[in-house]
Amino acid sequence: MVRTYGCQMNEHDSERIAGLLEMDGLEQTDSFDDADVIVLNTCCIRENADNKLYGQLGNLKKLKEERPDLQIAVGGCLAQKDREIIQDKAPHVDVVFGTHNVARATGLLAEARISGPITEIIEESEVFPSALPVKRDASYAAWMTIQIGCDNSCAFCIVPAVRGREISRPYNELVREVEELAASGITEVTLLGQNVNSYGRDLTLKLRGGELPPDAEDLAGKVWVAGSHTARPLFSDLLRSVSEVEGIRRVRYTSPHPKDLRPETITAMAEVAEICEHLHLPLQSGSDEVLSAMHRGYTADRYLAKVHAARLEIVDLALSTDIIVGFPGESDSDFEKTLEVAAEARFDNAYTFVYSPRPGTQAAELVDKYVASSVASTRMERLRKVIERSSRLGNESRIGHSEEVIVEGRSKRDPNILTGRTRHNRLIHFPANRPIRAGSYAQVNVTAARTFNLMGELVEVTASPKHRTRIPVVAS
Repeated sequence: MVRTYGCQMNEHDSERIAGLLEMDGLEQTDSFDDADVIVLNTCCIRENADNKLYGQLGNLKKLKEERPDLQIAVGGCLAQKDREIIQDKAPHVDVVFGTHNVARATGLLAEARISGPITEIIEESEVFPSALPVKRDASYAAWMTIQIGCDNSCAFCIVPAVRGREISRPYNELVREVEELAASGITEVTLLGQNVNSYGRDLTLKLRGGELPPDAEDLAGKVWVAGSHTARPLFSDLLRSVSEVEGIRRVRYTSPHPKDLRPETITAMAEVAEICEHLHLPLQSGSDEVLSAMHRGYTADRYLAKVHAARLEIVDLALSTDIIVGFPGESDSDFEKTLEVAAEARFDNAYTFVYSPRPGTQAAELVDKYVASSVASTRMERLRKVIERSSRLGNESRIGHSEEVIVEGRSKRDPNILTGRTRHNRLIHFPANRPIRAGSYAQVNVTAARTFNLMGELVEVTASPKHRTRIPVVAS
């Protein structure tokens, strides 16, 4: 069993861990009680992630006592950060491994069966997660890591410490992987990176100046090799190349940094039909003073200018964001500015968080500037109302539209209702009087809107999935 905490990067790593375990002869289960191996893939971005992990490990202690052969492993960002602390607090854990040695997960479990508990943390990645076997929950959509690490120094973020410096995968390797994904029936690809739109900057920095090596095109792509050889991100080039792969119908990406959102990326989104009209652009705060203290590298006006430029060029753009409430030193005036920017940006969705200090970050040291939890909670409630209002209005604007939807499956609440996702990444529910396979594309008329989802009527199925459905055979 693999349990995931945190972001899409962790989800993607978990797919690879599950793939390795399956190759080792194990089968996935959804029950702790039935599992022979339990892997907790952790996040350390926020404090409650620590609490969830240690709470879960406490619950598993009794299970381990009842079944000594059960193996428990902890991986991911919190493992990278806490290292030996995890086994000090939970000695019943067999293996602790970090973000850079996912490929060693099954090997470490095998070693632990012989020699006892193991903690192995390395500082540089042995292999990109995407190069490992995979076990996906969805057979029609895939995440692809194009870059690991981050070179930014946001005061609240522990990612550079646990994921390391920015390292981009070779350009043509990524295109080949998408070709393989498409050949297997994948039609939607999401490009992943801690700062995804700076992809390739490290590659071109190394290649610029002097004679290009023989593998330059493999590393940076033919567009860059044929151009001026300046040091620049390759993200817009990659978006176009991925979209050109036969069989790929939708391309998404997350998460970009506002300071690195370049005009050529916006133009690619506007010009290329396969790139979804959805931009996730983390704001974090609407106060220039707070943004400066966060080391974000932009002002509220510059952020809004990026948003306006994107909306001018990309027809019918949906916008989502991340916002932190109660960053150390945030005043009432600072928070009011965040409300103003949120209202002007008209976010369709937002992931909002009350600031929690992460040891090892600069912001965690600003103890004398911490915002009282009661104040932060009140501010969060006010922000939630602003976001929900713009989300509801955005959804209501879709009523009467015909949306292209990728079918995700049946609703958990009502098996007669199908659930799908629009190009804007909006969830939509609609009745269907016949079975429609997950991964199918359909046109759905939007008939009603709620704060966080849409309701619709099926018009027609426009494409069926190419992947094969496994039918279990029971021998009599």
